[in-house]
Amino acid sequence: MRERPDSNEYTPYQGQYVSLVPDGDLIDILEAQKARTLRMIAGLTEEQADYRYAPGKWSLKQVFGHISDNERIQSYRLLRIARGDKTNLPGYEQDELVPNGPFESWSLSQLSEDYKTVREATLALLRGLRAEDWTRIGNANDNPVSVRALACINSGHELHHLRIIEEQYLR
Repeated sequence: MRERPDSNEYTPYQGQYVSLVPDGDLIDILEAQKARTLRMIAGLTEEQADYRYAPGKWSLKQVFGHISDNERIQSYRLLRIARGDKTNLPGYEQDELVPNGPFESWSLSQLSEDYKTVREATLALLRGLRAEDWTRIGNANDNPVSVRALACINSGHELHHLRIIEEQYLR
């Protein structure tokens, strides 16, 4: 099952990401996003990648690093829930992770390779799921969430940041 989650499978906060995902097969959507994001990264200069649109905002390198880190975390949750783990999985604080990441020192090719590797691992995980795994619900950060919701959140989170990149960084 690769369709959109029902609204009871994610929190209202996560709904902002789910609402950005177009209808269709989530694996196909994630594949298309991978190509788009890799083209975007390839089109940047190192100077653009270091740009911050305002004081205290992340550089573009940090934004792309955050997209990959978030996907790693969401996909880890997805794996555990798909396998039937009922443990409440912890939340995370992006404002602690991003500044402590290595992204500022990475080249664009490193950022691109990291993103590509993370997305391909997510896609391999999703392709291996059985139909019943997609609707399995577990708990993350004290909230119920389904496997298909986490796949959708990965997509929507990236779409959210790509929109910010286009509006704030690349205008």
